[in-house]
Amino acid sequence: MPLFSVPKEVAIGTAMLGVAFATGMLAGKRYPLIFGTSKSPRSITGKNSPVWQYMLDHSLREHPILKKLRLLTAEHPWGRIMVSCDQAQLMANLVKLIKAKKVIEIGVFTGYNTLNMALVLPDNGRVVACDINEDDVNIGKPLWKEAGVEHKIDLRIKPAVQTLDELLASGEAETFDFVFIDADKESYNEYYEKSLRLVKKGGIIAIDNVLRGGRVLNPRKDDLATQSIHHLNEKLLRDTRVNISMIPMGDGVTLAFKL
Repeated sequence: MPLFSVPKEVAIGTAMLGVAFATGMLAGKRYPLIFGTSKSPRSITGKNSPVWQYMLDHSLREHPILKKLRLLTAEHPWGRIMVSCDQAQLMANLVKLIKAKKVIEIGVFTGYNTLNMALVLPDNGRVVACDINEDDVNIGKPLWKEAGVEHKIDLRIKPAVQTLDELLASGEAETFDFVFIDADKESYNEYYEKSLRLVKKGGIIAIDNVLRGGRVLNPRKDDLATQSIHHLNEKLLRDTRVNISMIPMGDGVTLAFKL
């Protein structure tokens, strides 16, 4: 489908991402020691990198309650798996750009990204938040309330596939604007296929951890999670139902724009 047949907001967003990618490629040619490295994308912009800190200092606009939740999550034994704050900000900006009202998040953890998206949704907006671990979600729930967005979050504590099937069965196919996938990697393909049915034309599916710390370059046979991500990456490249952009942010995120 030609670009001009896609809603204007998505066309603008896709063009912006294309410019950013082209700029990165040119920068890579000019500064090969920085951008041409064979190391993980996080090697230059990892959490201990002064470049990453510079990026945050000059781009992050974090709501005070978001910051509070991020610091709480950092104390969790698995706090490192939280989506990076710069990536969460991009997701929220995309949600706002396409004027989303209905969002699905597959994999909530403590609810940082959930809160980030809920903050930019209109008052009648809705995030269907899918997770199986209520203990982790309970860390963020009081802060959802403190931020005044608890009413926008429809938390479903059950396997995400079950929730997605329930949404389809209730007639909500092609009614969602945005989906963020960040849960068990071996189920990514199933999440993607069901999300594609739930998202309307012009909607966006964001798929996290598509680089797996660089392990997708040579997935081990016993690493089923990375094998699953690698197969999905190959599938997305050839999937004519979407336009895609893979971005080396965090552990890699692919944006799939439904045609």
